[in-house]
Amino acid sequence: MDISAISGLYKGSAQYTTPVTTNAGQGFDSILSNAMKLVEDTNTLQNQASAQEVAFALGQTDNVHDLLIAEQKANMAIQYTVAVRNQFIQGYNTIMNMQI
Repeated sequence: MDISAISGLYKGSAQYTTPVTTNAGQGFDSILSNAMKLVEDTNTLQNQASAQEVAFALGQTDNVHDLLIAEQKANMAIQYTVAVRNQFIQGYNTIMNMQI
């Protein structure tokens, strides 16, 4: 799955600061901390979308535009996180299937 198309959507977002990158000299702890940051950012976007939904349902706001934007950001963050997870699992399975 090519995730390069959706990774560009996060560059302008205030919540998402750095993309998850893998360099040859990077240690596992750095990669893990980047992945955890991605999960935290996704959780934050999901919480913001839920708060927008509740505010709209309670009649505290009538701005459908902001609600739809928050939901779309949360949806894209979930898709990106799942794509990264799938790539990690695929790499793990490849390593586990290696025969020495």
